[in-house]
Amino acid sequence: MDSVAELAAAYDRQVGSRGFGARGDFLGRAGPPAERIGTVLRRFLPGQGGMVLAEDLDDLTGGQLDALIAEQCAYCTKYGLPLEWDHHEGLRADLPTRLEAAGFKPQDPVAVMIGDAGDVAAAEGTRARLPGDIRLRPVTRRAEFEAVQELMRTTRPGTDWEWLPDALEDWLTVTGDPCAVVVAESEEGEVVSAGWMRFHTASEFASLWGGATLPSRRGQGLYRALVGHRAALAAERGFRYVQTEALPTTRPTLARLGLATVRMLTPYYFTPDMA
Repeated sequence: MDSVAELAAAYDRQVGSRGFGARGDFLGRAGPPAERIGTVLRRFLPGQGGMVLAEDLDDLTGGQLDALIAEQCAYCTKYGLPLEWDHHEGLRADLPTRLEAAGFKPQDPVAVMIGDAGDVAAAEGTRARLPGDIRLRPVTRRAEFEAVQELMRTTRPGTDWEWLPDALEDWLTVTGDPCAVVVAESEEGEVVSAGWMRFHTASEFASLWGGATLPSRRGQGLYRALVGHRAALAAERGFRYVQTEALPTTRPTLARLGLATVRMLTPYYFTPDMA
């Protein structure tokens, strides 16, 4: 296994440089193209919000960076949309202070984690016996994607998942970075856990997205099994690594399965009513 610094650099070079198209959330879906604003890439989607990807801010003076941030806030205020701007240790150290001065609010840190796909697929935790009434299977039809959408709504209330079925359909058939969707399903056909992934062609990486389990089914090894199943799919297709962004709730499980934290991201959110 490469060092965490080497893994982070490889991911940035091979996948991160693709911008929003490599994502598996609403910002990776089809829609209006991203805009280049100076040294940042910005994308907004109607009714959802937007995100800024910063490439290199080191050459900007403090005043220039403040002006760039203010421009993004003005755009959000004009259209009434929220904006996310992530910071990590590789970006300039004064960015968080300047974001907060402009009205951005820090959120819980997110761990960028990477593991060897074959090792994750073979990890002991992924092979634990599942409940007898549960099976894992890939899904490919619109109605099945809508069932995943309903699961996400149930487990993550307050978030709009209207975009998800369309995005999964698009990603499943694109020639760039295709998708696979896997569910844990009960004997009655109820989707009780689900996750999807993007296969980043011409790279060593596949990325894991989603990952939700009904509260009544938690603690039964479903999340671990879905991670392992998707890692096996990646390895079968010749991808060396799996990558994901993990909240504190899933980080310990992923670490036990062999994924290492290569970077900590702190998301900063701006919405017009917070400024």
